[in-house]
Amino acid sequence: MARFIDEAKINVKAGDGGNGCVAFRREKFEPRGGPSGGNGGDGGNIFIEVRTNLSTLLDFRYRTHFEAERGGNGSGSNKQGRQGEDTIIPVPAGTLVYETREGSNHLLFDLVQPGEKVLVVRGGRGGRGNASFKTPTFRAPRKATPGTPGEERDLFFQLKLIADVGITGFPNSGKSTLLAGCTQARPKTAAYPFTTLTPVLGVATMAEGRTLILADIPGLIEGAAEGKGLGHRFLKHIERTRLLVFLFDLSTGQFAEEYAVLKRELASYSQVLAEKERIVVGNKADIPEARDNIKRFRKDFPEARCISGLTGEGVRELLEEIGARLTDKQKGTP
Repeated sequence: MARFIDEAKINVKAGDGGNGCVAFRREKFEPRGGPSGGNGGDGGNIFIEVRTNLSTLLDFRYRTHFEAERGGNGSGSNKQGRQGEDTIIPVPAGTLVYETREGSNHLLFDLVQPGEKVLVVRGGRGGRGNASFKTPTFRAPRKATPGTPGEERDLFFQLKLIADVGITGFPNSGKSTLLAGCTQARPKTAAYPFTTLTPVLGVATMAEGRTLILADIPGLIEGAAEGKGLGHRFLKHIERTRLLVFLFDLSTGQFAEEYAVLKRELASYSQVLAEKERIVVGNKADIPEARDNIKRFRKDFPEARCISGLTGEGVRELLEEIGARLTDKQKGTP
């Protein structure tokens, strides 16, 4: 599995323009053929393009400088220099592109659509050859201009995953097990906290061929928004989701307290997350200790669902509710 990297810093430099040329025609029977120096070619541009086969910014750990090709110099016989080749930098969908200047980052682009392509630095203009300076009164110019430098920028990339649903909760609430049970994703599962170290995406197939993209986010703990635990690093990945699933381990019996912590941490991180629509779900209903707490759980959260991500109990019904909620949101149903 590719290592998950969601932030990167790079430098981009467009190609410089080629220099113009000073030359004169010296052909038989035309000893004074006039200026024939060609213009320089423009430097190559640098574009950023969204590619669907990428899901991480890992490649930028190994390459941090990108430079487009320089334009060719002009030459005699009015030959223009070759234009520099453009450079395309591929990124995954959900990449935010910032320019870093004066110690802070300024958002340039938010790239979410597959195939979306944007220009980040423009190549320099080619210089003028002496042939371009010829006029009726200035018939033998001996000057040419150099090409202009290509633009250069320091960029900062930040990846925010694009998913329909974000599954969040305390460590060991069963988020990875639920994701594995309803999608083809195979996140690591184990009986210890912070088994999930990075976000994992999975695609669930619904009726009539519809699909849902779900994101399993590393577990949150109290103080996550201030940097405790692992979840704070990945809260940005659920800002784009259309719906949140708050998942609780029914066997602990601490769901009311955990719910209050989750709401507080999301609000501390972002008001967008605090206001996002959510479904409350109790997990591990197959465990005897959990069954003793289901009645109290339903009293605290009357509209919540109880499921078992391990056995699949209630999972299909949960997915159907999620699909219905998202359809209503798309139609604008309150």
